[in-house]
Amino acid sequence: MKYILSIAAFIMLSAFSFPGVNSIHSFKVKSIEGKTIDFASFKGKKILVVNTASKCGYTPQYEALQKVYDQYKDKLVIVGFPANNFGGQEPGSDTEIQDFCKARFGVSFPLASKVSVKGSDMAPIYKWLTSKAENGVLDAEIGWNFGKFLLDENGKLLQYFPSKVKPDSDEILKFVK
Repeated sequence: MKYILSIAAFIMLSAFSFPGVNSIHSFKVKSIEGKTIDFASFKGKKILVVNTASKCGYTPQYEALQKVYDQYKDKLVIVGFPANNFGGQEPGSDTEIQDFCKARFGVSFPLASKVSVKGSDMAPIYKWLTSKAENGVLDAEIGWNFGKFLLDENGKLLQYFPSKVKPDSDEILKFVK
């Protein structure tokens, strides 16, 4: 009986410590330039994942995202995910989005290729971010463009912030400092 309990305990502990189960570090996505963004390369840094759009009332948040990235890039990576899910506010191609972001806001943080962040065609990384069953932490429903997911240095989800929370707000920066 002790032997069976020991085996059961070992299996349960192994499941909880299996690398990648509750970490964003197992994801790779296509960048806006057509290259690969490998989240494993961000180990040791906090990560802020943001769904973005070029024609939204929150679009000026790109400026604050870039400032935060410039100030904390030694310990924080920001990854933008352009998405056209809300009000058709990201109609452009990857090239158009990239040109807009660089010209208007000087964006140098990584941008993914345009994805869907909700619905039946939701990108796998967003399925993970929004589902407690996947990420082990919380369920989140993205309400609009510029929703933000903050992850720790180990790739574990910490918190979701809605669009109205600015990237340079104390709510976010307290996790980064």
